[in-house]
Amino acid sequence: MTLPTLPDSADDTLPETARPARRVRGRARPVLAGAGILACALAAGIVPRLNANAALSQRTAQAMVPAVSVVRPARASAAREIVLPGDVRAYQDAAVYARVNGYLRRWVADIGTPVRQGQLLAEIDAPEVADQLRQARAEEATAAANYALAKTTADRWKDLQASNSVAQQETDQKIADMQAKAAALASARSNTSRLAQMASYTQIRAPFDGVVTARNVDTGALIDAGSSPGQGRELFHLSAGHTLRVYVQVPQDASAMVGPDLQAWLTLPQAPGQRFPARVARNAGAIDPVTRSLRVELDVDSQGGRILPGAYAEVHLSSAAGAAGFDLPASTLAFRPEGPCVAVVGQDGQVAIRKVVLGRDFGSHVQVLDGLQGAEQVVVNPGDGLTAGARVRVVAARPGTDRSS
Repeated sequence: MTLPTLPDSADDTLPETARPARRVRGRARPVLAGAGILACALAAGIVPRLNANAALSQRTAQAMVPAVSVVRPARASAAREIVLPGDVRAYQDAAVYARVNGYLRRWVADIGTPVRQGQLLAEIDAPEVADQLRQARAEEATAAANYALAKTTADRWKDLQASNSVAQQETDQKIADMQAKAAALASARSNTSRLAQMASYTQIRAPFDGVVTARNVDTGALIDAGSSPGQGRELFHLSAGHTLRVYVQVPQDASAMVGPDLQAWLTLPQAPGQRFPARVARNAGAIDPVTRSLRVELDVDSQGGRILPGAYAEVHLSSAAGAAGFDLPASTLAFRPEGPCVAVVGQDGQVAIRKVVLGRDFGSHVQVLDGLQGAEQVVVNPGDGLTAGARVRVVAARPGTDRSS
């Protein structure tokens, strides 16, 4: 018995005309799949490289544009203030010397002792002066007796001459002798007064109310008169007054602020954080040609001894500024042939060079009086190669410190 033969594939069931087309499509599928895989592989390798090249080009273009830091102008303080070193001195200060030679008999005032005007400080033993005074008084008494006799004689000769009992010439001689004796008496009295004054100098007294700041002699020390080098030495030193003088040298560029509206105060190293009010008393009225500064004197209360003569103090001077302007870091300035300038970055990233008028120089920052409106972006550390119209990119921006308060 013969079995039926089964078809080898599904194509066997198709008509003879459809079998070739089906075979072509079957062979094309692997080719298309391989082409797709190849296309995907090419895309995966080429597209990232294209993107990387584009990013590199963009970064290169950005790197060619200079990067700058900018700062915005801050409103400058409406008050102008400077701080200067001050020299604190006593309102009255004197070195006390001897006027006579001798030995120090005793002293009665030591350093730190408050004294009143005329108070005894020390006594000098000067017997020579006392002897000279006694001699002068004796000579004055002799001159007074001679003058009295001459005056009596002259008066008598005047009466006799009135009755023509004596000659006119003899009368004139007696009158002249009386006048000579009067002059001798005046000289003797002057010498006595001088020696009496010298004798009073054996007592050293305070010239004014104050405090003894130095005592340089002891009992028994030999005292030489005079104050020149090689002669006498200073016996005492006195400082006086609840009011102290403070001297300060104001630079020439700030001398215009010295006026009636100038406010002043002191700060001391031993009293941090405290302000001691002061008052401008006077100024020299002329610029020192050596230091180019104006000497200004201020009066300040000693605050019960808290401020001592000879101390170092910082003097703060403040006055209203005529034009406040703006405040910029000194690093924003560029000094070019046309004068001081700043570089300003516009909204489009282009640089504009602005010429500015400077006010005061505070070292780390400066005052700009003209050339800015206040909203600009000013380049910090502008190089010489930064020109007007150049394109830049801002990488850091910081606001300026407001100094208007």
